[in-house]
Order: sequence, then structure tokens, then C-alpha cells
Amino acid sequence: MARRFFGTDGIRGTANSWPITPEIALKVGMAAGLAFHRGDHRHRVVIGKDTRLSGYMIEPALTAGFTAVGVDVFLTGPVPTPAVAMLTRSLRADLGVMISASHNPFADNGIKLFGPDGYKLSDEVELEIEEMLDGDFTGRLAAPADLGRAKRVDGERARYVESAKRTLSRHISFEGLRVVVDCANGAAYKVAPEVLWELGAEVVALGVDPNGLNINRDCGSTSLATITEKVREVRADIGIALDGDADRVIIIDEKGQVVDGDQLMAVVAASFQEDGRLARPGIVATVMSNLGLERYLQSIGLELIRTKVGDRYVVEAMRSGGYNVGGEQSGHIVLSDYATTGDGLVAALQVLAVVKRSGKPVSEVCHRFDPVPQLLKNVRVKGGKPLEDDGVKAAIAAAEGRLGAGGRILVRASGTEPLIRVMGEGDNADLVAVAVGEIVEAIGNVAV
Repeated sequence: MARRFFGTDGIRGTANSWPITPEIALKVGMAAGLAFHRGDHRHRVVIGKDTRLSGYMIEPALTAGFTAVGVDVFLTGPVPTPAVAMLTRSLRADLGVMISASHNPFADNGIKLFGPDGYKLSDEVELEIEEMLDGDFTGRLAAPADLGRAKRVDGERARYVESAKRTLSRHISFEGLRVVVDCANGAAYKVAPEVLWELGAEVVALGVDPNGLNINRDCGSTSLATITEKVREVRADIGIALDGDADRVIIIDEKGQVVDGDQLMAVVAASFQEDGRLARPGIVATVMSNLGLERYLQSIGLELIRTKVGDRYVVEAMRSGGYNVGGEQSGHIVLSDYATTGDGLVAALQVLAVVKRSGKPVSEVCHRFDPVPQLLKNVRVKGGKPLEDDGVKAAIAAAEGRLGAGGRILVRASGTEPLIRVMGEGDNADLVAVAVGEIVEAIGNVAV
């Protein structure tokens, strides 16, 4: 069955347009509630959200759907995505829901689902829910006396703050470190500065004034100019840029240089290896991670396991292979000893711990390898299947031949936007640019 609603990270789109409408959110609540209605106990779901205006529309619609099938609803208000995953397990809930479109602009929103174990749902379970969305719920709704109840829960933010702090040894203090943290006017606008301050850091907070419309706007992990300027202005030791739902992080060093997810995975992997905390001699990342990371890991005796794009697939490979470090170049860092999904704040804490212990500047600690020249271009499409076109296939084959064994070409459809992403990397930047350009041109001809 083709996936109509779910992409690489839940259901996502423009708010109040298909598929992010109150009607569909209502049906998602009913379908997901029924899919996880297992056993005779009183069922419950945890619903969190980021700070988007449309969260006020989606949250009650989901709540109505869940209560209609007899599921009790715990509403947390704005909390990071990893907090929802943690609370789903902590509260012994049957399901967790995060209302967020992550790093997307405020006009978008999304619905991410977690199972009772705190992990994102498998493709199979998502398809099961999809099949129910177009069906008739008559006869499957709860009797009047069995309807679910909904309530707002207090103290859940404090639970997450303590959970994040417990990922570090008690003797670790960030005293003496000046930290700029950009919360993207999103879900972590309260918890991130609080955690860093409680651990002793001098905190300069940005992106902590959400108004429903400014999430990710000129701030956060996808817009680094503001935090880079602030790091230089206040002479901070480090900048921590989170995205709208705080499941990803990008670091800015004291010189104002960007440290992406690949470098962060290298730092954490090497640290865990030194401490004997690495469960397996390797980490898991996606096909987008730089060849330089793979070469660095090989130099310290570790392997890189690659998956398709999406932190959900990284986590699945980590679980099946027994790995406890994984992530994406974009900043989703998954440390399964502490969390079941990407957690930008926890990843940043681990990096800060390495910085503090080493006594060296972030620019030195977080530069583990020189990235191989990599170029990523997006081609917007309006429909059709351009990747099945013979001309596009021929352009891809020619590009792969041009780069040879010393490079890579990756062409894929975005799971969250109407885009074809074309990535090329290799030791010769000029060849990479030519190869990627030829593919982009071929796709553009078909798209038009």
C-alpha cells in the first residue's frame, strides 16, 4: 500500500490544508487510539506540541479523536519531541504524540507518533493506521460511559529537565563556560536555558520569546547568522542552536564556525570509545553523512553503518545492530543510552562534557576531520516521477562515472517537502559541482 499520509517523520504539511486539518487530526486520534487499544486496562496517550499557532487547532482535534475511542489524554503543552518520547514511557502510556513540523516554517505542522516504548512507529504500524483513516469508525467508538478523559499535566517539563541532567555524571559542572543557546522560539524555549543554568553555565538565551508565528524564523539550527553573531559578540565558548522541536542541534564554536551533526557524532563516538561506553565498534548514520566522517571513524577502529534518510531509520538500525550512537548530518543525534529518539539538548550536553574535561576550545574539540567536498541541491517538483525518467537515469549514471570510486552521488525524493534532493561528494570539488549540476538540469527539464 502506498503511503498517503506518513512521510519520513510522521504526517506533515501546511496547517489547515490537507493533510494537516482538524478532520484528519481527529481521525488520526481515533485510528491511532484503536491501533494501540491492546488489553483491558485504561488506555492513555501523551500529547505534546511545539509553539506553533496551529497547535491550538490540532491538539483539541487529536484529543477529541482519542477520547472518542476511550483513550485518556495527558496534555503537556510545549515540550521537546524527546520529552514526549520519555514521558510516554515514564507515564506508562500506550502512545505518545508530538505536534510539530520540526525545523519547518511556522505555517507547517505535523503529527509524530511514538509507541509505548518511546520509539517512533514502524512503517508497518503507520500503514495500519493509514488504512483506517479512510474507513468508517461507526461501531468502533467508545460507549458514553467509556469515553476518555483529558487533562493538562503539571511538572512534566521538570521531569525532562532532570532526565537531561542525569545523562551526565554528578561531578560534571559547566561553571566557567559561557554558552549561547538558541531555542528557535520553539519547544525548548524554557527547558534548554534551565538545564544549562542548573549545570553551572553562564547562559545567553536566544529564541525564547515564541508568539506562535516566529518559530524557526531567522533563528535555530537552520538559520545560524544570529547565534553566530551573538557568540562572537559576547565571546562565548560555544553556541548551541536547536530546532523547533529540539530533536536536532548544530554547534557554533568560539570562532563562529559551524559544527554539524557529522562532527558531533565523531566527538561523541570517540569519547564513548575512550570511556568504554560504546556498545559496538561503530555508529549508525544516513547516506547523507560525509565521507570524511567514515574515514575518520575507520582511523580510530570504528565502522559507519549507513541507512536511508530519517532518524527513524537510524534508530531502527541502532536497535537491530546493538549500536548506541547514531544520527544525521543535519544534527539529529541519537544516544540510545539516554533517549529513544534524537535529542538536541542531550547531545549538546555530551559535547560540552568533552569540552569541559579536555580544557580545550570547542574549535579544537569539535574538528575531528576535514569534510570531503559535498554539494547538495534541491529541485522543486510539482508531481510525476522524474526519477523514473530515462534522461534523469542516464544523467545520474554519467555523474557516478565522472566521480568514480572516490566519490558518491545520492538522488532522492524528500519525505517532507515536494523536492528532489541531489547530493554529490568527492575529493575533487569541481567534479562534484559538474556532476550535481548535470543531474539537477536533467531533473529540472522533466519537472518543467
